[in-house]
Amino acid sequence: MTKWKKEQLQLENAYALAMLHEDGIVEITTQRQWRNGTRQFKLPTGQLLATYKSGYVRRCDSSDRVYQLNPKYKTKTRWVFLTENGLETKEYDTWARAIIYSRLARLNFILKYYLKNYAK
Repeated sequence: MTKWKKEQLQLENAYALAMLHEDGIVEITTQRQWRNGTRQFKLPTGQLLATYKSGYVRRCDSSDRVYQLNPKYKTKTRWVFLTENGLETKEYDTWARAIIYSRLARLNFILKYYLKNYAK
């Protein structure tokens, strides 16, 4: 592990510890999740939020539904279909999620999400 990565990990761990002490957000990451690059947190209200190596933040309240929380934006998507007229390209308006690349930024997103939606 490079010096920069070690420093980033120390910053992340310090931020997670500050979330615990200041806001009561407890990290409940398992060893398997840690190896996969996932960090999971339990909010004081009982909700579970997790950050993933892929750049997503999700709410994991139940075993059958995992909701993405990343900011979303409208985008144009094109698909090519084979029709009776040959190949046709069609364009549709769809929603996409912004990827949060920094692990520290994902932790900050969790804190802001908690303060906006659950903190009194």
